[in-house]
Amino acid sequence: MSEPKASEPKAAADSGSESSESQGETSGPSHVSEMDFLRNLLSRSLDLHERQPEKVLEELSIEGIAKYILNKKCEKIICMVGAGISTSAGIPDFRSPGTGLYHNLQKYNLPYPEAIFETDYFKQHPEPFFALAKELYPGQFKPTVSHYFMRMLRDKGLLLRCYTQNIDTLERVVGLQDEDLIEAHGTFYTSHCTNRTCNKLYNLDWMKTQIFTKPLPKCEECNSVVKPDIVFFGDSLPQRFFATIESDFPKCDLLIIMGTSLQVQPFASLASRVSDTTPRLLINKEVTQQRLPMVTLCFCTRSVQSRLQEELEDIVKKEHAVIDGKAEGAQDTAKPPAVDVKKDDPKPKEREPTADTRTEKPAS
Repeated sequence: MSEPKASEPKAAADSGSESSESQGETSGPSHVSEMDFLRNLLSRSLDLHERQPEKVLEELSIEGIAKYILNKKCEKIICMVGAGISTSAGIPDFRSPGTGLYHNLQKYNLPYPEAIFETDYFKQHPEPFFALAKELYPGQFKPTVSHYFMRMLRDKGLLLRCYTQNIDTLERVVGLQDEDLIEAHGTFYTSHCTNRTCNKLYNLDWMKTQIFTKPLPKCEECNSVVKPDIVFFGDSLPQRFFATIESDFPKCDLLIIMGTSLQVQPFASLASRVSDTTPRLLINKEVTQQRLPMVTLCFCTRSVQSRLQEELEDIVKKEHAVIDGKAEGAQDTAKPPAVDVKKDDPKPKEREPTADTRTEKPAS
């Protein structure tokens, strides 16, 4: 800002004499008020001039974000993710018309769709929740490109934290650990007895066995219903959620938001917690209602793939092959022993078990 100028002094009658204005004394009216003059003087003295915000991205586009990452200008990336990153894995989101979870709950005879995730309704009628859980249970779906993108950021030392609304545990399937994850709405990864005096902890495998073999998972200690540690409407979010946001978001240098409409609070408010100079990238099927400056891509989550095509495709191909191999191995162990059938034999004979498949006889 240029310094304020006093009005030009009137021409003196005697060119050799100095006017009072030229000596710093103003005798006539000024274009700048005395208050403005003092305000500007203080601004210069205290360095309070308004400054243009520093230009962080070369351009407000996905290319600008990519260059920002590749030029190593960020190393504390936070990812905020929602159900949209799992839809291409076959898991429905909540609100999409026709295909969303809430649209397809009529068969459970609920008073309203959200009741299936309400604590009071669950206490009286846990059956609909566990019927739905059987359909959506973790382990039946493969992670998407978006999940592996976050794993790649972690492997490159760029991921500060992933804040997820999802309960499908696919972030864990790709290898994100406890320190990488904030599961804001809870998880199927652990479960607890609903009897507060008992509160026995159960793991993912135990809950899976119960859901697929019994009407309701019951506690081995007190026979109360065991509930996965997911957050129902009206429940408090995990304490770790509130503890980490205070330290994470002030130091975030790139916020990537994927597959969420940013409608559910308090999760949605996290997008406003980064500094004004931190770029925000939103990848979603539709524009959100958030009034925040951000680079927006209204595509499905596969758009992540186009920027890091080869590396991500290689990761996904290898990891999905591992998952498929484990699934085939599990199916093989569940098959009955093979038998040899000869045309002349009235009864088939079981094959002799090989050394690899032989099992020990249980002790009597």
